[in-house]
This record gives sequence, C-alpha cells and structure tokens, in this order.
Amino acid sequence: MNFTCYNTTLCYLEKDDCYLMLHRTKKKNDVNKDKWIGLGGKFEYGESPEECVKREVKEESGLVLNDFVYKGIVTFVSDDNFYEFMHLFWSDNFSGQIISCDEGELEWIPKSKMNELPQWQGDEIFLDLMQKNIPFFSLKLVYKNNKLCQVLLNGKDYDY
Repeated sequence: MNFTCYNTTLCYLEKDDCYLMLHRTKKKNDVNKDKWIGLGGKFEYGESPEECVKREVKEESGLVLNDFVYKGIVTFVSDDNFYEFMHLFWSDNFSGQIISCDEGELEWIPKSKMNELPQWQGDEIFLDLMQKNIPFFSLKLVYKNNKLCQVLLNGKDYDY
C-alpha cells in the first residue's frame, strides 16, 4: 500500500485568555483551506519536535517561543492513504512582534469562541484536552470523507 506520512507540529500560543490562531486562506491546494488552526508545520530534515515548533512559530508569526509545554501527539488517519503524527505544544511565554503570515491571517481569538470557528472536528477534541490540562496524551483521529469517525485517547475509545 502506498501512503503519505508526515511529522508536523502545532502550537497554541495563549495570551489574555485568547489563542493566536491562523485563518488558512492564502495557500493553494491546502488541506486546511479556510479553517482556523494553531501555528506549526512539517518537520525539516533532522529536526526534533521542539526545533520544528520553534522554527514554525517564528516563521508564521514572528514570535519567539521562550518556553513551551509538549502536550501530546495526535495521529491523524485519513481514507486517502494519508496519515500524520502531529506534535502538539502550548505556550504563554513568547516574545517579539507579530508579522504578516504568507499562509493566512493571524488573530487573537477568545478561548470561549474557539468552537465557533471553522476547524477540524478533531481540533475541538484536543483543544478541550489541553483546556482540561490533561497530562501528555496520545490522541488518534480517523477521518473518512473528511468526517471524524473514530477517536482513541491513549489507545482507548474516546466518546466525543
């Protein structure tokens, strides 16, 4: 079976009870087109998850992560022979000035409004786990026809 697998990072920067979100509007053929996501992207050769998240946050926002927490790993599986290991981070300790992003618009969104945004259904699940301050977790999200059909938390079925 031929399939594509990626290692990526995603980071949620928090300030004043808001997350810095990226509205993905500028890239062609973007699986995240028109969705709101945190900051992150694909690993470059030889990078660790920590190196990748620091680089991606800086590239997409201009901000420097001074400290961060590795919250978990999310395994995405899709019926189009694609899967991804996403390393999930959170930080409220960063510095610098926000720059323009070539992938979309950056905006501070109140945490209470997050589930009102167009986003992947699975994102709501891991954002909820982060909000509950669940210790490091492994979350598996299986999509068929872009619809979430299975969720496993730490290897066990998870009601969502």
